[in-house]
Amino acid sequence: MVLSGVFSGWESFFQLIGVLLIFLFVLAITYLTTRWIGKYQQGMMQNKNIQVIETFRVSNNKFIQIIQVGKKYLVISVCKDVVNILTELTEEELVWRPSQEEDRGVRVNENFQEILGRLKDKIPRK
Repeated sequence: MVLSGVFSGWESFFQLIGVLLIFLFVLAITYLTTRWIGKYQQGMMQNKNIQVIETFRVSNNKFIQIIQVGKKYLVISVCKDVVNILTELTEEELVWRPSQEEDRGVRVNENFQEILGRLKDKIPRK
């Protein structure tokens, strides 16, 4: 009678360990898959001839975008189902202003490792 209670406790313990191992395995596979997909998508976006330079929201589903196609700059309107070319710009007609993040000194394309490193440097060591 006492022996069955001990085995029941050990069974529960091993079931818990098994569930934790399965959870950690799924977590690791999810992490690796996310990193792989991120690198794949980043590789797909590089060396392309089309790039969005700036986007301005006019209303809920309407945007005006400046895009670079090859060496041309186009101003397009993007609506729910329609994309129209408004005009073509030259590089001299573009006004390059820093974004709000750049004005405040925030780095726009900074990875998590760099941010964490800066925060670690700010924390006083005992």
